[in-house]
Amino acid sequence: MNLPEALYTAAQVRELDRLAIEEHGIPGATLMQRAGQAAFELLRTRWPRARRLAVICGPGNNGGDGYVLARLARDGGLTPLVMTVGSAEKTKGDAAAERRACESAGVAMHAFNPESLSGCDVIVDALLGTGLERELSGEWRAAVEAVNQSRVPVLAVDVPSGLNADTGRVMGAAVQAQATMAFIGLKAGLFTGAGRQHSGEIFFNDLGVPPDIYRKVAAASQRLTEKSLHGLLPRRRRDMHKGDAGRVLVIGGDRGMPGAAQMAGEAAYRAGAGLVTLATHPEHATRIGAARPELIVHGVSNAAELRPLLARADVIAIGPGLGQGKWGAALFGAALDSPLPAVVDADALNSLAAEPLMHRDWILTPHPGEAARMLGMTIEEIQADRFTAIREIVGSFGGVCVLKGAGTLIASLNMVRRASEASRASLDMVRRASEASRATLADDAVSVCDRGNPGMASGGMGDVLTGVIAGLRAQGLISPDAARLGVWAHAAAGDDAAAAGEIGLFASDLLPFIRARINRLVGHGV
Repeated sequence: MNLPEALYTAAQVRELDRLAIEEHGIPGATLMQRAGQAAFELLRTRWPRARRLAVICGPGNNGGDGYVLARLARDGGLTPLVMTVGSAEKTKGDAAAERRACESAGVAMHAFNPESLSGCDVIVDALLGTGLERELSGEWRAAVEAVNQSRVPVLAVDVPSGLNADTGRVMGAAVQAQATMAFIGLKAGLFTGAGRQHSGEIFFNDLGVPPDIYRKVAAASQRLTEKSLHGLLPRRRRDMHKGDAGRVLVIGGDRGMPGAAQMAGEAAYRAGAGLVTLATHPEHATRIGAARPELIVHGVSNAAELRPLLARADVIAIGPGLGQGKWGAALFGAALDSPLPAVVDADALNSLAAEPLMHRDWILTPHPGEAARMLGMTIEEIQADRFTAIREIVGSFGGVCVLKGAGTLIASLNMVRRASEASRASLDMVRRASEASRATLADDAVSVCDRGNPGMASGGMGDVLTGVIAGLRAQGLISPDAARLGVWAHAAAGDDAAAAGEIGLFASDLLPFIRARINRLVGHGV
């Protein structure tokens, strides 16, 4: 199904819920009944042969949705068993009313017992809602772990229990669902970090709330979609030449690492760059040039030899195979002296972490390990709240950041967002000053890419992404747009390439699919 682009925090969804109830007069009981109905309909569609259901209900409104589902299942001829966790006395209001209705309908109900999961066709997780703020423990954690150990397919109601709805962090333990039915607003945490693994396939129902309530609550983040990116890169003029498509300079490929720079260069071409030059270690130049003759390859020994190449470029892509030795450090220093927009990856990010700088027009593409080094944190801290981490990186280093991983995020500074598409003005770099001088974001909106697959967890994928983004930036897209379009096209191409299987996927397998995806977004091809 088509999901909305807007993503919300749990607090924002509660506000949307309040607006529907208080300003539009939709009773909370009606919303709960619609939620239970929507979840039940998904269950029947997704598991049409299911007959025995275990519906696990907590004391809150999430449990109320579960009671509605169980009653409807009973009415529909299925055999639901409701198992409760937590004190029944804490169930209040609409949820308590639905519990009574469920009992009156003759639905079997008792306290949670792991042994009762045996023989069930589907488990419905209506244990905890979106308000979880502390680690699961006691009977709550035991219930979640029993569900996961049962190996019975799970439908999560609104959000898998134990998953932080805002960040995608697992709060000690979280239900592993095969499908999640979200209501009123999509929760951002479902789409990044551990949320990608625990949510399974995500479905959405707005419960019939009026569309105008969404105009009153600004979304915290936004999913990248083909529709939102279509036409971002304009169709080419019939009289266009290669200089009009932009010139990318890839800097990288120290001894033993020629492939990274070559893949970045090829990806820049596949993204549409007109001319791609590689500045690589002299021992690789002849071999790379023979392998891919379209690339202009220069063996560069030092910064002085790099400067003439910088003078002829529109965009720099630095980092793939750069290494952290003297050769890479010299070239990185020369690149920093250039006013050109840059895509910064891999070892260049490690150099940046050692000596932090701020630049207004670069695109940083760290994976969680590199992000951790840049912020002086652990990988676990980065992954615990990826949205905060990316804002910290942009606030500290400037420009645009692409935080890679499951559910890649993109964020940028306001000054970059307002830049003109035609602008190639010189942008000064300044050394990071005090915490008080930290730059601010244009807004809190972060773009989220929910495409991509585990087959892309292989060497060289980041090098290809660097080249794609650089190739798009060279064609005149402002940095935030180049990052957003590049991330989505790269991830979608990864899904295309994985159609034959996720295991054994090469980064270079993506290249023809990247070309096809970008042409489709422009309006060429199919």
